[in-house]
Amino acid sequence: MNLNVTDSVFGFLLQVQLFKFLGFLFFVMKILKENAGPLTNFEVLDFLRSRGAAKDPTRVLAPVASSEFKVYDYLVHCPANSQTRESITEFVAKCKPYKLTKSEITNIINIRPSSSVEIDPLIENLDARLGESVEELVELVVQVFPPSSEQNKSDE
Repeated sequence: MNLNVTDSVFGFLLQVQLFKFLGFLFFVMKILKENAGPLTNFEVLDFLRSRGAAKDPTRVLAPVASSEFKVYDYLVHCPANSQTRESITEFVAKCKPYKLTKSEITNIINIRPSSSVEIDPLIENLDARLGESVEELVELVVQVFPPSSEQNKSDE
């Protein structure tokens, strides 16, 4: 059994290999590229969950620093908590026609703007670059990313 996975985690491009040899299961991780790019809040939240931040309400048992718990507590109240890896991948693919930079895409994913007023400060030269398609981009964001639980509470 061989398993090869390449993923971006905490700014590193990693290659993870899982293989079985003489009845033992081996796990090998290799850094392919450091600082592979900016992280979304979802990726940071996913990383903190994988370290056990969500499983330890006492904040004593998990091997997570107190600063990581503070970041976790912040991120669970952000749009990242209701996002999925699939929705992020879908958004990145669907927003290609808008020719956004990586940092603009990351900011849109992290903030999840639901109006043109909210998206305006996230994109440089918005009117010149997107013109009338700003509303289409906002609709795409609202369509692909579900509202966070905090946004649902504020709507009520």
